[in-house]
Amino acid sequence: MLIIYLSLCLLVSLLVGSIIKPRNFPLGPIWLPIVGSLPRVQKLSKKLGGLHLSFLELTKEFKTNVLGLKLGNDIVVVISSYPLIREVLTNGNYDGRPDNFFVRLRCYGTRRGITCTDGPFWKAQKVFVSSHLSSLGFGKRIMEHKIREELEEVLAVIKSDGKKLYIGRVVSQAVINVLWSITAGKRISKEDLRFNKLLDLLAKRTRAFDMSGGLLGQYPWLRFIAPEKTGYNLIKSLNEEIKEFFMETINEHNETWTEDRDDDLIYAFISEMKRPGRDHAMFSIQQLLMICLDLFIAGSNATSNTIDFALLTMLLHPDIQDKVQDSLDGYYKEHRNLDYHDRDHIPYVEAVLSEIERYCNVAPLIGPRRVSEDTMLEGYLIPKNSTVLVNAYSIYVDKEIWKDPEVFRPERFLDSKGKFVYNKVLMPFGLGRRRCLGESLARHCVFIFFSEILRNYTIRPVEGLPLPTLKPLPGLTLSPQKYLARFVPRKNVP
Repeated sequence: MLIIYLSLCLLVSLLVGSIIKPRNFPLGPIWLPIVGSLPRVQKLSKKLGGLHLSFLELTKEFKTNVLGLKLGNDIVVVISSYPLIREVLTNGNYDGRPDNFFVRLRCYGTRRGITCTDGPFWKAQKVFVSSHLSSLGFGKRIMEHKIREELEEVLAVIKSDGKKLYIGRVVSQAVINVLWSITAGKRISKEDLRFNKLLDLLAKRTRAFDMSGGLLGQYPWLRFIAPEKTGYNLIKSLNEEIKEFFMETINEHNETWTEDRDDDLIYAFISEMKRPGRDHAMFSIQQLLMICLDLFIAGSNATSNTIDFALLTMLLHPDIQDKVQDSLDGYYKEHRNLDYHDRDHIPYVEAVLSEIERYCNVAPLIGPRRVSEDTMLEGYLIPKNSTVLVNAYSIYVDKEIWKDPEVFRPERFLDSKGKFVYNKVLMPFGLGRRRCLGESLARHCVFIFFSEILRNYTIRPVEGLPLPTLKPLPGLTLSPQKYLARFVPRKNVP
Protein backbone atom coordinates (compact mmCIF):
# COMPACT_ATOMS: atom_id res chain seq x y z
CA MET A 1 0.00 0.00 0.00
CA LEU A 2 2.82 2.36 0.90
CA ILE A 3 4.54 1.65 -2.44
CA ILE A 4 1.33 2.47 -4.34
CA TYR A 5 0.87 5.68 -2.34
CA LEU A 6 4.48 6.76 -2.94
CA SER A 7 4.16 5.92 -6.63
CA LEU A 8 1.01 8.04 -6.92
CA CYS A 9 2.72 10.90 -5.11
CA LEU A 10 5.68 10.66 -7.48
CA LEU A 11 3.37 10.59 -10.51
CA VAL A 12 1.41 13.62 -9.30
CA SER A 13 4.67 15.43 -8.58
CA LEU A 14 5.96 14.72 -12.10
CA LEU A 15 2.69 15.80 -13.70
CA VAL A 16 2.54 19.04 -11.70
CA GLY A 17 6.21 19.70 -12.38
CA SER A 18 5.67 19.30 -16.12
CA ILE A 19 3.21 22.22 -16.25
CA ILE A 20 5.14 24.72 -14.12
CA LYS A 21 6.98 27.28 -16.22
CA PRO A 22 10.48 28.49 -15.29
CA ARG A 23 10.78 31.82 -13.49
CA ASN A 24 10.44 34.87 -15.74
CA PHE A 25 9.78 32.66 -18.78
CA PRO A 26 8.41 34.25 -22.01
CA LEU A 27 4.67 34.48 -22.58
CA GLY A 28 2.90 31.62 -24.36
CA PRO A 29 0.09 29.06 -24.18
CA ILE A 30 -0.49 26.96 -21.07
CA TRP A 31 1.44 23.73 -20.62
CA LEU A 32 -0.55 20.52 -20.34
CA PRO A 33 0.88 17.57 -18.41
CA ILE A 34 3.45 15.58 -20.43
CA VAL A 35 2.59 17.14 -23.83
CA GLY A 36 3.08 20.80 -22.92
CA SER A 37 1.79 23.13 -25.65
CA LEU A 38 2.45 20.61 -28.43
CA PRO A 39 -1.25 19.81 -29.20
CA ARG A 40 -2.04 23.51 -29.62
CA VAL A 41 0.94 24.09 -31.89
CA GLN A 42 0.29 21.00 -34.02
CA LYS A 43 -3.41 21.83 -34.43
CA LEU A 44 -2.54 25.34 -35.62
CA SER A 45 0.21 24.02 -37.92
CA LYS A 46 -2.20 21.63 -39.60
CA LYS A 47 -4.87 24.30 -39.93
CA LEU A 48 -2.61 27.07 -41.24
CA GLY A 49 -0.12 25.04 -43.29
CA GLY A 50 3.15 24.99 -41.39
CA LEU A 51 4.95 25.39 -38.08
CA HIS A 52 6.11 28.92 -38.95
CA LEU A 53 2.50 30.01 -39.44
CA SER A 54 1.39 28.55 -36.11
CA PHE A 55 4.23 30.39 -34.37
CA LEU A 56 3.24 33.65 -36.07
CA GLU A 57 -0.37 33.19 -34.97
CA LEU A 58 0.66 32.55 -31.34
CA THR A 59 3.07 35.50 -31.42
CA LYS A 60 0.15 37.75 -32.38
CA GLU A 61 -2.18 36.16 -29.82
CA PHE A 62 0.21 36.74 -26.90
CA LYS A 63 1.51 40.05 -28.29
CA THR A 64 5.14 39.07 -27.87
CA ASN A 65 8.18 38.59 -30.11
CA VAL A 66 9.66 36.11 -27.60
CA LEU A 67 7.23 33.20 -27.43
CA GLY A 68 7.60 30.55 -24.71
CA LEU A 69 6.52 26.97 -25.43
CA LYS A 70 6.97 23.43 -24.23
CA LEU A 71 6.86 20.86 -27.03
CA GLY A 72 6.70 17.48 -25.37
CA ASN A 73 9.67 17.48 -23.00
CA ASP A 74 11.53 20.29 -24.77
CA ILE A 75 11.45 23.90 -23.61
CA VAL A 76 11.30 25.98 -26.79
CA VAL A 77 11.52 29.73 -27.32
CA VAL A 78 10.48 31.23 -30.68
CA ILE A 79 11.97 34.57 -31.73
CA SER A 80 10.30 37.03 -34.12
CA SER A 81 11.11 40.61 -35.33
CA TYR A 82 14.35 41.65 -37.03
CA PRO A 83 16.17 43.35 -34.09
CA LEU A 84 15.68 40.33 -31.80
CA ILE A 85 16.48 37.80 -34.51
CA ARG A 86 19.71 39.63 -35.33
CA GLU A 87 20.63 39.73 -31.64
CA VAL A 88 20.06 35.98 -31.27
CA LEU A 89 21.88 34.93 -34.43
CA THR A 90 24.97 37.00 -33.62
CA ASN A 91 25.18 36.09 -29.91
CA GLY A 92 27.51 33.16 -29.20
CA ASN A 93 25.23 31.95 -26.38
CA TYR A 94 22.82 30.72 -29.08
CA ASP A 95 25.38 28.89 -31.25
CA GLY A 96 24.62 25.43 -29.82
CA ARG A 97 22.53 22.72 -31.45
CA PRO A 98 19.89 20.61 -29.65
CA ASP A 99 20.94 17.10 -28.66
CA ASN A 100 17.92 14.83 -28.88
CA PHE A 101 16.78 11.50 -30.26
CA PHE A 102 15.87 12.93 -33.68
CA VAL A 103 19.34 14.45 -34.13
CA ARG A 104 21.11 11.27 -33.08
CA LEU A 105 18.90 9.12 -35.29
CA ARG A 106 19.83 11.31 -38.25
CA CYS A 107 23.52 10.98 -37.32
CA TYR A 108 23.51 7.18 -36.88
CA GLY A 109 23.38 7.36 -33.09
CA THR A 110 26.11 10.00 -32.75
CA ARG A 111 26.48 13.78 -33.04
CA ARG A 112 28.62 14.19 -36.13
CA GLY A 113 28.80 16.32 -39.25
CA ILE A 114 28.53 20.12 -39.18
CA THR A 115 24.79 20.88 -39.21
CA CYS A 116 23.98 19.08 -35.93
CA THR A 117 27.17 19.73 -33.91
CA ASP A 118 28.45 22.62 -31.80
CA GLY A 119 31.32 23.69 -29.56
CA PRO A 120 35.03 23.10 -30.39
CA PHE A 121 34.19 20.08 -32.56
CA TRP A 122 31.88 22.12 -34.80
CA LYS A 123 34.33 25.03 -35.01
CA ALA A 124 37.20 22.76 -36.09
CA GLN A 125 35.07 20.98 -38.69
CA LYS A 126 33.65 24.22 -40.04
CA VAL A 127 37.12 25.70 -40.48
CA PHE A 128 38.38 22.55 -42.21
CA VAL A 129 35.44 22.19 -44.60
CA SER A 130 35.11 25.89 -45.48
CA SER A 131 38.86 26.30 -46.12
CA HIS A 132 39.04 23.22 -48.34
CA LEU A 133 35.86 24.10 -50.23
CA SER A 134 37.42 27.48 -50.90
CA SER A 135 40.67 25.91 -52.14
CA LEU A 136 38.61 23.61 -54.40
CA GLY A 137 36.89 26.56 -56.06
CA PHE A 138 33.94 27.56 -53.88
CA GLY A 139 32.98 31.10 -54.84
CA LYS A 140 35.50 31.17 -57.71
CA ARG A 141 35.48 30.84 -61.50
CA ILE A 142 36.04 27.08 -61.33
CA MET A 143 32.76 26.65 -59.42
CA GLU A 144 30.94 28.77 -61.98
CA HIS A 145 32.40 26.54 -64.69
CA LYS A 146 30.96 23.44 -62.94
CA ILE A 147 27.58 25.17 -62.63
CA ARG A 148 27.58 25.90 -66.36
CA GLU A 149 28.41 22.29 -67.15
CA GLU A 150 25.31 21.22 -65.24
CA LEU A 151 23.31 24.05 -66.81
CA GLU A 152 24.02 22.55 -70.25
CA GLU A 153 22.53 19.27 -69.01
CA VAL A 154 19.42 21.09 -67.78
CA LEU A 155 18.99 22.98 -71.06
CA ALA A 156 19.36 19.70 -72.97
CA VAL A 157 16.56 18.11 -70.92
CA ILE A 158 14.35 21.17 -71.47
CA LYS A 159 15.04 21.03 -75.21
CA SER A 160 13.93 17.40 -75.47
CA ASP A 161 11.13 17.29 -72.86
CA GLY A 162 10.16 20.94 -72.45
CA LYS A 163 6.60 20.64 -73.74
CA LYS A 164 5.53 19.07 -70.46
CA LEU A 165 8.28 18.99 -67.85
CA TYR A 166 8.62 18.62 -64.08
CA ILE A 167 11.59 20.97 -63.76
CA GLY A 168 12.05 20.52 -60.00
CA ARG A 169 13.71 17.10 -60.27
CA VAL A 170 15.97 18.23 -63.13
CA VAL A 171 17.20 21.24 -61.16
CA SER A 172 17.72 19.21 -57.98
CA GLN A 173 19.92 16.70 -59.81
CA ALA A 174 21.95 19.52 -61.34
CA VAL A 175 22.54 21.42 -58.08
CA ILE A 176 23.61 18.25 -56.24
CA ASN A 177 26.02 17.41 -59.05
CA VAL A 178 27.72 20.78 -58.74
CA LEU A 179 28.27 20.12 -55.05
CA TRP A 180 29.16 16.44 -55.53
CA SER A 181 31.79 17.24 -58.16
CA ILE A 182 33.58 19.39 -55.58
CA THR A 183 33.01 16.92 -52.74
CA ALA A 184 33.76 13.65 -54.55
CA GLY A 185 35.43 14.76 -57.78
CA LYS A 186 32.72 13.30 -60.01
CA ARG A 187 29.13 13.80 -61.06
CA ILE A 188 26.23 11.38 -60.70
CA SER A 189 24.29 10.31 -63.78
CA LYS A 190 20.68 11.48 -63.77
CA GLU A 191 19.82 7.92 -64.86
CA ASP A 192 21.31 6.43 -61.68
CA LEU A 193 18.37 4.64 -60.04
CA ARG A 194 19.86 4.81 -56.54
CA PHE A 195 20.48 8.55 -56.92
CA ASN A 196 16.84 9.11 -57.86
CA LYS A 197 15.67 6.91 -54.99
CA LEU A 198 17.77 9.01 -52.59
CA LEU A 199 16.20 12.21 -53.90
CA ASP A 200 12.73 10.75 -53.35
CA LEU A 201 13.59 9.66 -49.79
CA LEU A 202 15.09 13.06 -48.95
CA ALA A 203 11.97 14.80 -50.26
CA LYS A 204 9.78 12.55 -48.12
CA ARG A 205 11.99 13.19 -45.07
CA THR A 206 11.76 16.95 -45.59
CA ARG A 207 7.96 16.83 -45.67
CA ALA A 208 7.57 14.27 -42.87
CA PHE A 209 9.29 16.39 -40.21
CA ASP A 210 9.52 20.00 -39.11
CA MET A 211 11.97 22.01 -37.00
CA SER A 212 10.45 20.56 -33.82
CA GLY A 213 11.42 17.04 -34.91
CA GLY A 214 7.79 15.97 -35.13
CA LEU A 215 6.29 13.25 -32.94
CA LEU A 216 9.48 11.20 -33.19
CA GLY A 217 11.56 14.04 -31.81
CA GLN A 218 9.26 14.62 -28.84
CA TYR A 219 8.30 11.04 -28.01
CA PRO A 220 10.98 8.60 -29.25
CA TRP A 221 9.18 5.65 -27.66
CA LEU A 222 6.39 6.02 -30.23
CA ARG A 223 8.71 4.37 -32.75
CA PHE A 224 7.90 1.05 -31.10
CA ILE A 225 4.14 1.63 -31.45
CA ALA A 226 3.83 3.49 -34.77
CA PRO A 227 7.17 3.28 -36.64
CA GLU A 228 5.54 4.21 -39.96
CA LYS A 229 3.41 7.14 -38.81
CA THR A 230 6.21 8.73 -36.75
CA GLY A 231 8.62 8.60 -39.69
CA TYR A 232 10.99 6.20 -37.93
CA ASN A 233 10.93 3.66 -40.76
CA LEU A 234 11.52 6.46 -43.27
CA ILE A 235 14.63 7.69 -41.44
CA LYS A 236 15.97 4.15 -41.06
CA SER A 237 15.44 3.44 -44.75
CA LEU A 238 17.05 6.75 -45.71
CA ASN A 239 20.02 6.10 -43.40
CA GLU A 240 20.65 2.69 -44.95
CA GLU A 241 20.44 4.01 -48.52
CA ILE A 242 22.65 7.01 -47.76
CA LYS A 243 25.29 4.97 -45.96
CA GLU A 244 25.54 2.49 -48.83
CA PHE A 245 25.62 5.28 -51.42
CA PHE A 246 28.24 7.44 -49.72
CA MET A 247 30.40 4.62 -48.38
CA GLU A 248 30.90 3.28 -51.89
CA THR A 249 32.46 6.60 -52.90
CA ILE A 250 34.41 6.98 -49.64
CA ASN A 251 35.85 3.46 -49.97
CA GLU A 252 36.86 4.14 -53.59
CA HIS A 253 38.72 7.25 -52.40
CA ASN A 254 40.38 5.32 -49.58
CA GLU A 255 41.68 2.71 -52.01
CA THR A 256 43.05 5.25 -54.51
CA TRP A 257 44.32 7.80 -51.96
CA THR A 258 47.93 9.00 -52.11
CA GLU A 259 49.61 11.76 -50.15
CA ASP A 260 49.43 14.20 -53.05
CA ARG A 261 45.71 13.69 -53.72
CA ASP A 262 43.71 16.75 -52.65
CA ASP A 263 41.56 17.35 -55.71
CA ASP A 264 38.26 16.94 -53.88
CA LEU A 265 36.92 17.27 -50.33
CA ILE A 266 36.86 13.52 -49.59
CA TYR A 267 40.54 13.10 -50.51
CA ALA A 268 41.41 16.15 -48.38
CA PHE A 269 39.53 14.70 -45.41
CA ILE A 270 41.20 11.29 -45.75
CA SER A 271 44.59 13.01 -45.84
CA GLU A 272 43.69 14.75 -42.59
CA MET A 273 42.61 11.40 -41.08
CA LYS A 274 45.98 9.87 -41.95
CA ARG A 275 48.08 12.67 -40.51
CA PRO A 276 50.25 11.37 -37.63
CA GLY A 277 48.86 12.35 -34.24
CA ARG A 278 45.52 13.44 -35.68
CA ASP A 279 42.50 13.10 -33.32
CA HIS A 280 40.56 10.16 -34.80
CA ALA A 281 37.43 11.10 -32.84
CA MET A 282 37.31 14.36 -34.80
CA PHE A 283 38.47 13.05 -38.19
CA SER A 284 36.86 9.67 -38.80
CA ILE A 285 34.98 7.80 -41.51
CA GLN A 286 31.77 8.41 -39.55
CA GLN A 287 32.41 12.16 -39.57
CA LEU A 288 33.19 12.13 -43.29
CA LEU A 289 29.95 10.26 -43.94
CA MET A 290 27.97 12.90 -42.03
CA ILE A 291 29.68 15.79 -43.84
CA CYS A 292 28.67 14.19 -47.15
CA LEU A 293 25.08 13.92 -45.87
CA ASP A 294 25.02 17.55 -44.70
CA LEU A 295 26.21 18.77 -48.10
CA PHE A 296 23.85 16.46 -49.99
CA ILE A 297 20.82 17.66 -48.02
CA ALA A 298 21.83 21.30 -48.50
CA GLY A 299 22.04 20.82 -52.27
CA SER A 300 18.80 18.89 -52.61
CA ASN A 301 16.66 21.23 -50.50
CA ALA A 302 17.06 24.96 -50.13
CA THR A 303 18.96 25.83 -53.33
CA SER A 304 17.00 23.66 -55.76
CA ASN A 305 13.69 24.63 -54.12
CA THR A 306 14.53 28.33 -54.52
CA ILE A 307 15.20 27.84 -58.24
CA ASP A 308 12.03 25.77 -58.57
CA PHE A 309 9.98 28.49 -56.85
CA ALA A 310 11.64 31.16 -59.03
CA LEU A 311 10.65 29.44 -62.28
CA LEU A 312 7.13 28.76 -60.99
CA THR A 313 6.77 32.42 -60.02
CA MET A 314 7.67 33.47 -63.57
CA LEU A 315 5.06 31.07 -64.95
CA LEU A 316 2.44 32.73 -62.74
CA HIS A 317 3.64 36.30 -63.42
CA PRO A 318 4.20 36.52 -67.20
CA ASP A 319 4.46 40.31 -67.08
CA ILE A 320 7.42 40.10 -64.71
CA GLN A 321 8.92 37.28 -66.78
CA ASP A 322 8.83 39.58 -69.82
CA LYS A 323 10.70 42.29 -67.89
CA VAL A 324 13.34 39.80 -66.76
CA GLN A 325 13.88 38.66 -70.35
CA ASP A 326 14.06 42.26 -71.62
CA SER A 327 16.69 42.97 -68.99
CA LEU A 328 18.72 39.88 -69.98
CA ASP A 329 18.41 40.69 -73.69
CA GLY A 330 19.65 44.22 -73.10
CA TYR A 331 22.73 42.91 -71.33
CA TYR A 332 23.52 40.24 -73.93
CA LYS A 333 23.37 42.72 -76.81
CA GLU A 334 26.58 44.25 -75.43
CA HIS A 335 28.26 41.26 -73.72
CA ARG A 336 29.10 37.69 -74.74
CA ASN A 337 28.72 36.01 -71.36
CA LEU A 338 26.81 36.63 -68.16
CA ASP A 339 28.90 35.85 -65.07
CA TYR A 340 27.65 35.95 -61.52
CA HIS A 341 29.86 38.96 -60.86
CA ASP A 342 28.09 40.85 -63.66
CA ARG A 343 24.74 40.78 -61.87
CA ASP A 344 25.05 44.46 -60.93
CA HIS A 345 24.46 45.25 -64.61
CA ILE A 346 20.99 43.67 -64.51
CA PRO A 347 19.45 45.11 -61.32
CA TYR A 348 15.91 44.04 -62.22
CA VAL A 349 16.93 40.36 -62.22
CA GLU A 350 18.58 40.83 -58.82
CA ALA A 351 15.42 42.51 -57.54
CA VAL A 352 13.23 39.65 -58.77
CA LEU A 353 15.45 37.03 -57.11
CA SER A 354 15.48 38.96 -53.83
CA GLU A 355 11.69 39.24 -53.90
CA ILE A 356 11.47 35.48 -54.55
CA GLU A 357 13.68 34.88 -51.49
CA ARG A 358 11.26 36.99 -49.46
CA TYR A 359 7.94 35.92 -50.94
CA CYS A 360 8.72 32.20 -51.41
CA ASN A 361 11.03 31.90 -48.41
CA VAL A 362 12.12 28.22 -48.41
CA ALA A 363 13.55 28.32 -44.88
CA PRO A 364 10.98 30.21 -42.77
CA LEU A 365 12.49 28.78 -39.56
CA ILE A 366 16.25 29.08 -39.22
CA GLY A 367 17.88 25.88 -37.90
CA PRO A 368 17.25 25.25 -34.17
CA ARG A 369 19.72 26.64 -31.65
CA ARG A 370 20.54 25.53 -28.11
CA VAL A 371 21.28 28.11 -25.43
CA SER A 372 24.63 27.33 -23.76
CA GLU A 373 23.80 29.23 -20.54
CA ASP A 374 20.94 31.12 -18.88
CA THR A 375 20.45 34.18 -21.07
CA MET A 376 18.28 37.30 -20.77
CA LEU A 377 16.40 38.46 -23.86
CA GLU A 378 13.87 41.31 -23.95
CA GLY A 379 13.57 41.05 -20.16
CA TYR A 380 12.83 37.29 -20.24
CA LEU A 381 15.00 34.45 -18.97
CA ILE A 382 15.91 31.84 -21.60
CA PRO A 383 16.97 28.80 -19.52
CA LYS A 384 20.19 26.95 -20.31
CA ASN A 385 19.78 24.17 -22.91
CA SER A 386 16.46 25.56 -24.18
CA THR A 387 15.82 25.16 -27.89
CA VAL A 388 15.52 28.49 -29.73
CA LEU A 389 13.73 28.69 -33.07
CA VAL A 390 14.05 31.81 -35.22
CA ASN A 391 10.90 32.60 -37.22
CA ALA A 392 12.42 34.48 -40.16
CA TYR A 393 9.02 34.31 -41.85
CA SER A 394 7.76 36.90 -39.36
CA ILE A 395 10.14 39.43 -40.90
CA TYR A 396 9.11 38.74 -44.48
CA VAL A 397 5.41 39.40 -43.81
CA ASP A 398 5.94 42.42 -41.54
CA LYS A 399 3.83 45.31 -42.88
CA GLU A 400 5.96 47.86 -41.08
CA ILE A 401 8.93 46.78 -43.19
CA TRP A 402 7.31 45.94 -46.55
CA LYS A 403 3.95 47.83 -46.48
CA ASP A 404 2.31 45.25 -48.79
CA PRO A 405 4.09 41.94 -48.04
CA GLU A 406 1.26 39.89 -49.58
CA VAL A 407 2.08 41.37 -53.01
CA PHE A 408 4.88 40.03 -55.23
CA ARG A 409 6.62 43.30 -56.17
CA PRO A 410 10.31 43.20 -57.19
CA GLU A 411 10.42 47.02 -57.42
CA ARG A 412 10.68 47.17 -53.60
CA PHE A 413 14.37 46.27 -54.12
CA LEU A 414 15.01 49.09 -56.63
CA ASP A 415 15.65 52.77 -55.97
CA SER A 416 14.20 55.69 -57.94
CA LYS A 417 16.98 55.31 -60.53
CA GLY A 418 16.36 51.62 -61.04
CA LYS A 419 19.47 50.50 -59.13
CA PHE A 420 19.33 47.41 -56.93
CA VAL A 421 19.04 48.10 -53.19
CA TYR A 422 19.57 45.15 -50.84
CA ASN A 423 17.46 45.13 -47.69
CA LYS A 424 19.47 43.94 -44.68
CA VAL A 425 16.47 42.23 -43.10
CA LEU A 426 16.55 39.63 -45.88
CA MET A 427 18.59 36.75 -44.44
CA PRO A 428 18.00 33.53 -46.42
CA PHE A 429 21.36 32.15 -45.24
CA GLY A 430 21.16 33.24 -41.62
CA LEU A 431 23.61 35.46 -39.76
CA GLY A 432 26.56 35.12 -37.45
CA ARG A 433 28.95 32.22 -36.96
CA ARG A 434 26.40 29.63 -38.08
CA ARG A 435 25.69 31.39 -41.37
CA CYS A 436 25.20 28.83 -44.14
CA LEU A 437 28.48 27.46 -45.54
CA GLY A 438 26.87 26.94 -48.95
CA GLU A 439 25.79 30.55 -49.46
CA SER A 440 28.24 31.19 -52.28
CA LEU A 441 27.23 28.06 -54.19
CA ALA A 442 23.54 28.77 -53.64
CA ARG A 443 23.71 32.36 -54.87
CA HIS A 444 25.72 31.37 -57.95
CA CYS A 445 23.40 28.47 -58.81
CA VAL A 446 20.18 30.44 -58.38
CA PHE A 447 21.39 33.40 -60.44
CA ILE A 448 22.95 31.42 -63.30
CA PHE A 449 20.22 28.76 -63.66
CA PHE A 450 17.41 31.31 -63.43
CA SER A 451 19.00 33.79 -65.86
CA GLU A 452 20.10 31.29 -68.50
CA ILE A 453 16.84 29.32 -68.52
CA LEU A 454 14.80 32.51 -68.96
CA ARG A 455 17.21 33.83 -71.53
CA ASN A 456 16.56 30.75 -73.69
CA TYR A 457 12.96 29.84 -72.81
CA THR A 458 9.63 31.37 -71.85
CA ILE A 459 7.80 29.39 -69.18
CA ARG A 460 4.11 28.80 -69.76
CA PRO A 461 1.37 26.63 -68.19
CA VAL A 462 0.65 23.26 -69.76
CA GLU A 463 -2.60 23.51 -71.71
CA GLY A 464 -5.46 21.51 -70.23
CA LEU A 465 -3.95 21.36 -66.72
CA PRO A 466 -4.98 23.50 -63.72
CA LEU A 467 -2.77 26.50 -63.07
CA PRO A 468 -0.07 25.62 -60.48
CA THR A 469 -0.03 27.30 -57.08
CA LEU A 470 2.70 28.97 -55.02
CA LYS A 471 1.22 27.51 -51.83
CA PRO A 472 4.17 25.49 -50.48
CA LEU A 473 4.43 22.03 -49.00
CA PRO A 474 5.38 22.37 -45.31
CA GLY A 475 8.27 20.49 -43.71
CA LEU A 476 11.86 21.03 -42.61
CA THR A 477 12.03 23.47 -45.52
CA LEU A 478 9.25 24.70 -47.81
CA SER A 479 9.05 23.26 -51.32
CA PRO A 480 6.73 23.90 -54.26
CA GLN A 481 3.94 21.49 -54.96
CA LYS A 482 4.87 19.40 -58.00
CA TYR A 483 3.91 21.16 -61.20
CA LEU A 484 4.34 20.62 -64.93
CA ALA A 485 5.44 23.51 -67.10
CA ARG A 486 5.82 24.19 -70.81
CA PHE A 487 9.13 25.70 -71.92
CA VAL A 488 8.78 27.62 -75.18
CA PRO A 489 12.07 28.31 -77.03
CA ARG A 490 12.72 32.01 -77.52
CA LYS A 491 13.57 33.28 -80.99
CA ASN A 492 16.31 35.76 -81.89
CA VAL A 493 18.03 35.43 -78.51
CA PRO A 494 21.06 37.80 -78.38
